Amino acid sequence: MQGKTDFMSQDWTEKKERGSAGSLRFMAKLAALLGRRATRLLLYPIAFYFFLVVADARRTSADYLARVLGRKARWHEVFHHFHVFAGVLLDRVYFLQNRVEYFDIDVMHNAYDEETTETRAGGVFVMGAHMGSFEVVRLISRAKAELKLVLLMYEENARKIGALMAAINPQAQQEIVALGNLNAMLTVRDRLAEGGIIGILADRTLGHERNFPVTFLGETAYFAAGPFKMAAMMRKPVFLMMGLYRGGNRYEIHIEKIADFSDDENGERRNSPQAIDAAIIKYVARLEYFARLAPYNWFNFYDFWQGNAR
Repeated sequence: MQGKTDFMSQDWTEKKERGSAGSLRFMAKLAALLGRRATRLLLYPIAFYFFLVVADARRTSADYLARVLGRKARWHEVFHHFHVFAGVLLDRVYFLQNRVEYFDIDVMHNAYDEETTETRAGGVFVMGAHMGSFEVVRLISRAKAELKLVLLMYEENARKIGALMAAINPQAQQEIVALGNLNAMLTVRDRLAEGGIIGILADRTLGHERNFPVTFLGETAYFAAGPFKMAAMMRKPVFLMMGLYRGGNRYEIHIEKIADFSDDENGERRNSPQAIDAAIIKYVARLEYFARLAPYNWFNFYDFWQGNAR
């Protein structure tokens, strides 16, 4: 199974993120030139072009939609999936430019704000996914000047996204840390000590990591254990953040507490291997819930189930 996992990891890192970065760069130019309303009209021919040309993404979209909808996906539903993705990419540009006046954003649940001041001051992990827009978490950090947000990414993605953020809005840049080295761990430790939020998109794997098999939308998929092991090692709470696109200019923010690896009131540790496994299972269960709630927000356009075709 490890060989198959290596292949799939190579697929998303080498192909999908490169396409996403290029699309965002193109969207940024359109957004600056035309504004949101006019640019959204152009999303239809743009999405239709990619729908026709990118056969692999079309097939994997149809496979995912069949799982989440419980039936074979129709061609216009696959096209709509492409269109929603394009729209969220466009809106990402405006979020980075702090153009919040374009949007109607509802915070449906914010478990982070419900925590004690002491818990928040100790720093937390926020796990997202390639679903909806993770950019909306920046709204939370920007609304609180004292709050530090650090994004952890795989090295190549960190470089690309950092360059894109600098090009779109240098003032909006967040600290981005590339995973895979000791300096990253030291930075995470220091930012947590400052009460920061460590943000990770935890729904993708790399071949050299320990990948955890979980049933997701009816079949086994593999999720990275690394982000949860890091939170457990640091003995910190873990929150799930979803910024779902709900059509038009509407977004919903959901922030839920899914694990707490900090010591209990008696000083006993709660970061056992079993606790880590339970946190991953809960993360995946909530990911499935939100996928069913807003199915077109899923943006993993590759064979997420590693060949378990419908």
